[in-house]
Amino acid sequence: LSGRLGFEGVPEAEPTGLVADGRVLEAALAAERRLAEQAERGRRERAARADSERARLTRARDLLPRAERLTAALAAGLEAADAHGQALDGELEADRAAGEGLTGRLRACAQDEAALQATLRERAEELTGLEVAAQRLRDRLGEAEVELRDLAGRLGLAAEPAEQPLSDEERAALGQRIVRLARRREQLGPVNPLAQDQYAEALAHVEDLEAQRRDLETAMRELQSLIADTDRRIRESFERTFAATSRNFEELVGQLFPGGRGRLRLVREADGPAPVLGGGASAGEGDPGGDPDAVDEEGPADDEDRVGVEIEMTPAGKAMKRLSLLSGGEKSLTALAFLFSIFLARPCPFYVLDEVEAALDDLNIDRFLRLLRRYSRRAQFIVVTHQKRTMEAADTLYGVSMGDDGVSKVISRRLPREDAAGSAPDVADSAAADAA
Repeated sequence: LSGRLGFEGVPEAEPTGLVADGRVLEAALAAERRLAEQAERGRRERAARADSERARLTRARDLLPRAERLTAALAAGLEAADAHGQALDGELEADRAAGEGLTGRLRACAQDEAALQATLRERAEELTGLEVAAQRLRDRLGEAEVELRDLAGRLGLAAEPAEQPLSDEERAALGQRIVRLARRREQLGPVNPLAQDQYAEALAHVEDLEAQRRDLETAMRELQSLIADTDRRIRESFERTFAATSRNFEELVGQLFPGGRGRLRLVREADGPAPVLGGGASAGEGDPGGDPDAVDEEGPADDEDRVGVEIEMTPAGKAMKRLSLLSGGEKSLTALAFLFSIFLARPCPFYVLDEVEAALDDLNIDRFLRLLRRYSRRAQFIVVTHQKRTMEAADTLYGVSMGDDGVSKVISRRLPREDAAGSAPDVADSAAADAA
């Protein structure tokens, strides 16, 4: 390279520096080239903007004559509008003056109208007074004519003016009669000219009240019919339910009281319970096949009588007793029999029994549990109890326990039917101890 450029005596390291300078020059040349391109683009943009401005200037010069014509037209329209506004102002002032004059005339007319109204009211009052006076005169004339005809009839004379004057005695008698009639008329008071209209209004009001009375009587009859139909349906439903409950009660009493008997009896509210003297049977007990729905032996009850239900129990080997004479366990079994008889007649999804077997001994608890198992597929029984035997027969146990730390907690366990007899005692002991 040094030989081609004509340099002599250049050290060996010079070519590397020239390469670096060449690269710098190339970079500078590329930068100058980019600047030149940018300057060319700027020149073209300025030329385009200049062309656009010249085109806009040309369009503006073309529009200048039209703008001048529009300006002249607007100035002429403004002058015309000013002139028209001045004319309207003049007309407005004239109308305002005319309106003030008209207002004054209207005020005067209103004053005249008020005066005329007052005069009309006065004339109307005078006219009403004159009409009342005329009516009184007509009434007096009518009374005088009636009196004249009556007097003429009594005297057998024609109701015409007499040819000769009356005597002094006749005149005095007539004067006394006139005084009596005048006093009677004063007692009657003034005649009401509006009596006929008031009578018509009163008659219309009475007819309206009569129509309302007929409507009320019709509605009352319909309501009484509806009440009677509703009472009939209620009575039929009660009779069906009572018959089913009575049959179920007799069957359940036979299960809970082996060898015993019981029945439900309808009694009227005025009647007391069946008398029981000594150990004798009440009326109707000797006939076990009698109708348990019979109200009383004295005769059929009226439809309006209220009836109640009486429970009769006869435990095995005992005379019939009232519920008040039964023991606590017998009362509990009777109540359970009545409850389950209603359940069989009107089933419900579930029942809550709270300490119902508390007064029962082990034998009666077994009977109660057999009753629960028998109907457990038809309803769900929730039993609140402290009896271990009842807990052992349960499918699921829930109890509250308190540990050594004094904190209460709920214990629950589901017991399979086959494992209930072996697994339930532990939970039952814990629940019974904690509940106690």
